[in-house]
Amino acid sequence: MHELTSWLSGTADPRTFPYPAVLREFHEVGKHFVEKELLALLDESRARVAGASAAVGDARRLTDFLDVALDKWDGRYDYRSYLALRLLRLPCGADDPPPAGDDATARRARDRLFVRLVADALAFELAAAAHATDLLPQQRPGPTVVTKRCRLGVRAALPALARLGVAGAVGDGEPATAAAALRAVAADLAADGDPPLGLSMLPVHVTHDEYLFIRVLQAYECLFAGLADELRAAVAALAGNDPRPAAERLRYAGDLLATAGPLFSLLATMQAESFRTFRQYTEGASAIQSRSYKLVESLCRTPEEDRLDSVAYRSVPEVRARVRAGQPTVDEAYRSAVREGRLDGAGRVLLARRMEAFAGALLQWRRTHHRIATRMLGPRHGTGYTEGTPYLAAVRAVPVFTAVTTDSRPVDPIGGRSS
Repeated sequence: MHELTSWLSGTADPRTFPYPAVLREFHEVGKHFVEKELLALLDESRARVAGASAAVGDARRLTDFLDVALDKWDGRYDYRSYLALRLLRLPCGADDPPPAGDDATARRARDRLFVRLVADALAFELAAAAHATDLLPQQRPGPTVVTKRCRLGVRAALPALARLGVAGAVGDGEPATAAAALRAVAADLAADGDPPLGLSMLPVHVTHDEYLFIRVLQAYECLFAGLADELRAAVAALAGNDPRPAAERLRYAGDLLATAGPLFSLLATMQAESFRTFRQYTEGASAIQSRSYKLVESLCRTPEEDRLDSVAYRSVPEVRARVRAGQPTVDEAYRSAVREGRLDGAGRVLLARRMEAFAGALLQWRRTHHRIATRMLGPRHGTGYTEGTPYLAAVRAVPVFTAVTTDSRPVDPIGGRSS
């Protein structure tokens, strides 16, 4: 409070905002329980930096941080503000800019962020186990769980590390040793301009496992943002006569999703009692509000009208509006390429196989999501005013594509199955 009051009484320069002091106050009690006096000062701080100068640089970072810190105060708390997606430069609204740079640059940036998020989660586990932090002190896991988390976290990060060319730096030693090595690698990977992770950790409670929960969900948001970029590029590539660029995009997307399985295994180590403790204070935030996931789903194929009119899409109105406006999809682009004779037999089979592999990976992701949610929630309703596990059960088998089947044979665009 003192540091913030002093900052407000001075020039209120965004470059000198007392982030550590504010974070300390939030971490001591959890966002849900922060004193109203502090929130009022933060609201005043936001007003001081509002305006044109808040669009760039330090002022933009501060504005984004304050918007996340004040989401409950403002009455607009949701999944995207809970995960601080804008601070991580991940999609969370209609005005999100496209990824900067070329495809390779964007892919590397996603991989760097993914690795940093996982490494940070494991660093917290190791620090807590060594009694080197008092952050989120309630319901600490035992050493067996910490070891398992280190092993699974390193495994989850390895594919991204391999794409970045640094997998060998982690090694295959004891889980805790590998996790410590991963943290060092992640620190070396950070590039100028990468988002600082510390500002994006604002749990609602002081339960240890909420740290893991937030970081894993942020990592999945990073993953799905990348998938959306790949699917958009596949749609664009399908407008040409060569199927290979689209097939490569679909292969890359399928590999991203298929190799992310250890993330769910990592999340499954969360203690059910701990989850039920902190989720009491996350009402209003649900993964059903994930913009990146809905983009992926709607880029695969246009959702049926009842799906588009459900709470799932009404929770992401900007994505729903894009679908209503005729957003192109992989499914329709493939059908058009077949109808117009732009694919020969081999090209058609190649694309069908890539679509099938991606669909299989996404369906497996849904099934695993449902299974973990059932373990954690049981029959309880979900947060964000959703139906929880019954909703996940109902949508887990929704077809990803309709232009191809699960037996590798493409469906004829004018009806029937090709042989």
